Amino acid sequence: MIDSHCHLYIKNSTEQQDQLIKEAVADGIGKIINIGIDIETSQLSLDLAEKYDSLYSTVGIHPHDAKKLNEQSIEKLRQLAAHDKVVAIGEIGLDFYRNLSPKPLQYAAFKKQLELAIELKKPIVIHTRDSLEETIEVVNKYAAELVGGVFHCFPGDADDAERIFKLGFSVSFGGVITFKNSDMAEVAAQVPLENIILETDSPYLTPLPFRGKQNRPAYLKYVYEKLAELRGLPVADIESIIDRNCVKLFKLEETFAG
Repeated sequence: MIDSHCHLYIKNSTEQQDQLIKEAVADGIGKIINIGIDIETSQLSLDLAEKYDSLYSTVGIHPHDAKKLNEQSIEKLRQLAAHDKVVAIGEIGLDFYRNLSPKPLQYAAFKKQLELAIELKKPIVIHTRDSLEETIEVVNKYAAELVGGVFHCFPGDADDAERIFKLGFSVSFGGVITFKNSDMAEVAAQVPLENIILETDSPYLTPLPFRGKQNRPAYLKYVYEKLAELRGLPVADIESIIDRNCVKLFKLEETFAG
């Protein structure tokens, strides 16, 4: 199993991060991608990835912090992304729910980081909240030059997902698919498995049966089990397909058979 999206540095001390990684590996999580959301956490994610073989990182500036992006921060992201344990540019995108940065600055930061991803030939990890149409519109303008990416914690319906697949992108689902009457679960049950990866987004969006507690990478197995239930397939089959998708998307191995 691969946790394609988590934030180990949030709500956890250094010692707790180490414990969460060891716990996840012991529970069958073979790889973890720790997602940067600003310069500081991008550096922290890379530092942790250098410490553990099973850990990878991304670097990027979240739309909440778009107002902080400048030429110096872009250059720092460029430097960090040169490391072989950095597998994507992200978490980047648009968030019109909180609007912690003005919309024009969100657009500008998103586009600057898309251009960086094109320059570096890295996939992207997209955050979109109350902004799916606008996010798709921006990505569409760059899609031909991008090497792919994922709409994390996918908020749309099956038709929206199909539009994203046509742009060469994947969608990611997490603990929300385990919730009762989850719209996300309905989408996860419908879209092609080859276009899906899975995540925890820990410490957020904790799956059942632990909803209400702090999420952790080890809880990813409940997301895999739920997707297997939704698709009527053995968990082992889901694990094989989804992990293959994630390895290909983020180039987690130098060579990939098939």
